[in-house]
Amino acid sequence: METLELLRDYLPTAVFTGNGLVFISEDWRVELTEHKDKDFSKSDAEPSTIRVKIFKKTIDGEYIGGHYEDFKLATLGELAEQIEKYVQAAIGRNIREP
Repeated sequence: METLELLRDYLPTAVFTGNGLVFISEDWRVELTEHKDKDFSKSDAEPSTIRVKIFKKTIDGEYIGGHYEDFKLATLGELAEQIEKYVQAAIGRNIREP
């Protein structure tokens, strides 16, 4: 969760739920979750995987899952930048503005 807590500063419109970061708009829901490698033989310096899931709102008001992408970048700034570009391309709006 450490990486998600740090990403919260880079993505000001996201809400931290304790399990992940969530963006919600009229038509979209975007979830970011953090996954650690369970292989204990690897170094702790190995960056976490951040999974970004995109959901589209249906006419009925339900969110259906579309696609997801895993990000594993060591530099927090680069990770935030690449996630922001990915989400903006997927949903077609700026996620840094409310």
